[in-house]
Amino acid sequence: MNVMQPPLACAMTLRLEDRIRRKAAMLKLLMSQFLTDKSVFVATVCVTFVGPNSDWEFEIMTSARRRILVIEDDRETARQLVEFLETRGYHVDASDNGNDGLRLALSASYAVMTIDRMLPGIDGIAIIRQSREAGIVTPALIISALGEVDDRVRGLRAGGDDYLVKPFAFVELLARVEALARRSATVVKETVLRVGDLELDLVSRTVSRSGREIELLPREFQVLEYLVRNEGQVVPRAMLLQHVWDLHFDPTTNIIDVYVGRVRRKVDNRQTYPLIHTVRGVGFCLRAPC
Repeated sequence: MNVMQPPLACAMTLRLEDRIRRKAAMLKLLMSQFLTDKSVFVATVCVTFVGPNSDWEFEIMTSARRRILVIEDDRETARQLVEFLETRGYHVDASDNGNDGLRLALSASYAVMTIDRMLPGIDGIAIIRQSREAGIVTPALIISALGEVDDRVRGLRAGGDDYLVKPFAFVELLARVEALARRSATVVKETVLRVGDLELDLVSRTVSRSGREIELLPREFQVLEYLVRNEGQVVPRAMLLQHVWDLHFDPTTNIIDVYVGRVRRKVDNRQTYPLIHTVRGVGFCLRAPC
């Protein structure tokens, strides 16, 4: 014997099914966004019937536990950082030395990484620089007792996104992490740079022009990348020396001219037009004809 559902029950069921479909689509979209950022995503579905004359209530409660990398060799400081961030809903991985920290940073699985300057193995500046050279754009918050202006400038120029001096207030740390996490969620990962017919792949560290691959040494690639990132601008020799070699300008050295000369021969040789131009007495400029 078939039991017919009352019309009201049928209508309520159809409305519920429709709302479930719409909410499921919303959940799928949210999951795709969070999982793209390698976050840990947690969702709870709650369906309740709140009264005989009421509609069904359908709610999806979501929380995204963004992944944070903490690289800190002081155990007590690391413990406090991990506990504080985890109580704020973040999933935290920690490393107490530079080598392991770099390995984790290169996994590109984090929304933000906090990095101490002074570490066993390789230091925090080297971790950031090597990460950037490998195409990793994870925002980096440098945490250090070295608080002089030169220290902060060096850290930021190496690829750091923010700098926090010890001792610090945890509420300020959280505000800075949250700001960097928002930036991480919206940044477009730039993996290929182009000027005219020149292409630099920042992930594979390869260069090609007009489809022909050009072999560059690591330092030559860094020189070319810096010129490309400053396309159309005159780059003084002192800037190249500082940003590529992390050295202050030495008027007696010709290392910049030697490396730019090598890169120019490889990039502009047998091409229809040159890209790298010398600005006499100042530096160099990379530009394509209009």
